[in-house]
Amino acid sequence: MFKTVLMIEKALSDADVELVTTLHSDEKVSFVVLMQPRGKQDELLRALDDVALGHLDKVVHEHDESESGPSVGDESLAHSLRHLRAAGAEAVGELVEDKPLDRLRSVVEEHRADEVVVLTSPHFVEEFFHRDWASQARHKVGVPVLRLFASDS
Repeated sequence: MFKTVLMIEKALSDADVELVTTLHSDEKVSFVVLMQPRGKQDELLRALDDVALGHLDKVVHEHDESESGPSVGDESLAHSLRHLRAAGAEAVGELVEDKPLDRLRSVVEEHRADEVVVLTSPHFVEEFFHRDWASQARHKVGVPVLRLFASDS
């Protein structure tokens, strides 16, 4: 069985589930999902990314959203785990409050993961400066790190 640590920041869509569960063809996959919803500390970076992508409406309404609450994160994680299991994969997961990359390293070691998949929306500013999860994870874990873009749906 192929063991994957999956880092996400929002609930997986059907397209996301199909993407990550078919990466290894017919091989059975087990996921450990680490979810850290984007918080207040990332508002400026999200706004810059939205401007770069031409999503000016998102910049204007950024403060209207209250997605940082723990219940939304719990629901998003539970939704993602249900959908991964429904697709035939084994899946467990947890919300990560602080230091997601430190937690990633310990989870990779603990579960003897074969790879890390980072599935998030594009974060052009962070990626340009190599401050995104995937760029940083490549220097912290001893397994391959794959960067994929999450579906907008």
